[in-house]
Amino acid sequence: MGPAQIEAYLRRLEYGGSRLVSLPALRSLHLAHMRQVPFENLDIALGREIGLSEESLFRKIVENRRGGFCYELNGLFAALLSALGFQVQLLSARVIGADGVEGPEFDHLALLVEFGGWPQLVDVGFGDSFQEPLPLRPGISQTQAGRSYRLEEASRAWSLLALPAGTRQEWELSYSFTLEARRLDQFQEMCRYHQTSPDSPFTRNRMCTRATADGRFTLSGMRTTETINGYRQQRELGGEAEFWRVAQERFGICVARRK
Repeated sequence: MGPAQIEAYLRRLEYGGSRLVSLPALRSLHLAHMRQVPFENLDIALGREIGLSEESLFRKIVENRRGGFCYELNGLFAALLSALGFQVQLLSARVIGADGVEGPEFDHLALLVEFGGWPQLVDVGFGDSFQEPLPLRPGISQTQAGRSYRLEEASRAWSLLALPAGTRQEWELSYSFTLEARRLDQFQEMCRYHQTSPDSPFTRNRMCTRATADGRFTLSGMRTTETINGYRQQRELGGEAEFWRVAQERFGICVARRK
């Protein structure tokens, strides 16, 4: 990623902070990404193939001001961080389903950023998840935006757990991962699976979500969910025209669609 692309990417993130290789800069970049670039799968619903080349990801996310899912968002964010001088490693994660079953290898792409102290788990592609990096420290509860997170290690495998803050619910497994370094092309097969398989959650429901300064806004199916300072409000949409109007007004997404 060259200097002009770095500048364009940072403008996309509306980021004007420090570019030094530091933990504060990483946190600010991560938060900016979560608030400016939506997690969305609308191309899958439109039957558009998603490629993982840096050129195609940059065109979609930066030039066309779109979002994407984990392979796209974390794939391009890794390129930006590397270009800025951060030491970035791609990680393969297995998402834990609602039935408690662990997904296959390369089910999810996450990132590890090395620092002299504690390495940081970075992930701007898991939807409603942590908004700032998590230090890779087992057993430490960290609260962000109304939810607590914890990392656990066992037999060289790590697990990410989440818990709504201020509740008595049990910790829920989000995904598991190892620290083995991966290449982006290794995720291509699972990226294709999630675009085409009827068993993939991304082919069963179209959605778009983004963190806001005081909560989150989500467009899923034919319903919007807006959370502001812990207050949650849902609204049913009237049809396709309204779906795409909301996508444009709330996420800046305007795409040509088949008639």
